[in-house]
Amino acid sequence: MTEPRSHTLEAPGAVLHYDVREGAGDGSPTLLAVGSPMAAAGFATLASHFADRRVVTYDPRGAERSARTDGAAESTPEEHADDLRRLIDAVGGGPVDLFATSGGAVNALALVTAHPELVRTVVAHEPPSPSELPDRKEAMAACKDIQDTYLASGFGPAMAKFIALVSYDGPITAEYLAQPAPDPAAFGLPTEDDGSRDDPLVGQNIVTCNAYEYDVDALRAASTRIVLGVGADSGETLAARAPRALAERLGIEPTVLPGDHAAYLGGEYGQTGKPDEFAAALREVLSA
Repeated sequence: MTEPRSHTLEAPGAVLHYDVREGAGDGSPTLLAVGSPMAAAGFATLASHFADRRVVTYDPRGAERSARTDGAAESTPEEHADDLRRLIDAVGGGPVDLFATSGGAVNALALVTAHPELVRTVVAHEPPSPSELPDRKEAMAACKDIQDTYLASGFGPAMAKFIALVSYDGPITAEYLAQPAPDPAAFGLPTEDDGSRDDPLVGQNIVTCNAYEYDVDALRAASTRIVLGVGADSGETLAARAPRALAERLGIEPTVLPGDHAAYLGGEYGQTGKPDEFAAALREVLSA
């Protein structure tokens, strides 16, 4: 596999940055690996396991290199899906294989809803989708509280609440919402407000991503093969419960993948999961 070559792509309201790693060219479709708001840098280890094919990664709008140019305070899954459409066109068109994780998985399913012809197989790894759950009202209230905390108090207090939410095992309840706010310092987060309000996670995407409602009929009818991945070690966290519920609505079985929500990471962003096991499992799924 070659070293990544960086490119830019104009989109309405943003300039997208993406990287292309050319593979050995075994005839497999291009593998597009995306997150949200996690950027291309998070997929370096995973990409190294697919040297036999071309791998494309990108920074979603508002994240890292892909600055928004329109000053918008939020990004929607529909916007991200259109960005993915433009990206696929820019690298030669589809159909591609698409590995998408977390908020990127929500955006990828929005893409499949609108343009199934562009994607051969999508592996949607742990999309956080409260709309699929019985506790959707409480979960969305928690997401809105994170955004409100960010707007009022800055990154540290909001991120502490985000970590508490995504780590919580089980349904979100009224008792959960009523508990005292966690201390940012306990997570090594800043306690001072630096005044910025452009964070892509707790500002731009936390509400719009989690509020997205799937068009189940369109997904069922799509020509794309849809795989909903759940981490073997993810327990009953929000990001594990949601894809199980969506899989049931789609009439498919969720696919258990090694590790947890960050299993594919190999030291990126200071996190290490089970990248070798995860990549091997992903290859098997894509080859099925």
